[in-house]
Amino acid sequence: MKLKLLDLFSGIGGFSLGLERSGAFETVAFCEREPFCQHIIKKHWPGVAIYDDVETLTAARLEADGISVDAICGGFPCQDISLAGAGAGLDGKRSGLWWQFHRLIKEIRPSWVIIENVSALRSRGLDRILGGLAEIGYDAEWHCIPASAVGAPHQRDRIWIIAYPNDKHGWPEPEFSIGEGWKARLEPSWSSSNVADTDDRRARWRQQQQESCEDARHVANVDSAQCEGGGAPSRVHPQYADLGSGGWWETEPDVGRVADGVPARMDRLRALGNAVVPQIPQVLGEMIASRMEGR
Repeated sequence: MKLKLLDLFSGIGGFSLGLERSGAFETVAFCEREPFCQHIIKKHWPGVAIYDDVETLTAARLEADGISVDAICGGFPCQDISLAGAGAGLDGKRSGLWWQFHRLIKEIRPSWVIIENVSALRSRGLDRILGGLAEIGYDAEWHCIPASAVGAPHQRDRIWIIAYPNDKHGWPEPEFSIGEGWKARLEPSWSSSNVADTDDRRARWRQQQQESCEDARHVANVDSAQCEGGGAPSRVHPQYADLGSGGWWETEPDVGRVADGVPARMDRLRALGNAVVPQIPQVLGEMIASRMEGR
């Protein structure tokens, strides 16, 4: 039986896509305010409820709509946490929406909670999140997993938190080890600091990129002819050309999420730039499924 998932701060549905691919989750409701993202969700999840305001969404409203929830996921806004911001943290107007996430966990009491944010959260609010979860009876495990661990040619380092009721599962300590578990399931599981591993691993990685990066360039490059209104040829980034000899990744994908003056493609670029990499929640979903099955 699949876990019924409530997807908060849904964006274009990357979280749900990855968790559903694990085979253990079925999305029963989204919460997303941006109209463009709502259109994307409606296309790929027809008939699934979409709520537009996390501040007005309640357990009572879900129950009235006939929706039961076993798991909640979401990457709450990072603007006040990111090192590029002013550093207001969880007291900020945007990142402070975490407390609505926390309220829904308290009201719904799901069996599983999966949270994503920028890695700067470790020093800008992780203690308050973990403390808040503990206050409502949830234990948690966390780890930073970069997009490069699932084959992306950029780092996009993010913190991932899995929480569960501390009286629910009764597993021996450690109850859930993200730090050990995810690495065993990812290939290649590298960061930019250890890309120069063995020659055979570098060669295999380069071959994989040569086979897949043609499409990836068009998705990530705002100058690509594949983008509406764009006519310039794709740029060949150094990480594509030199991965076989100790190359490097960009910190974030080059998707121009804050581009001005390009209304025909601004919404889709911003949505892509804000989305989670689906392969990571897929791995976490598979780990949860394994744990539930006692493997």
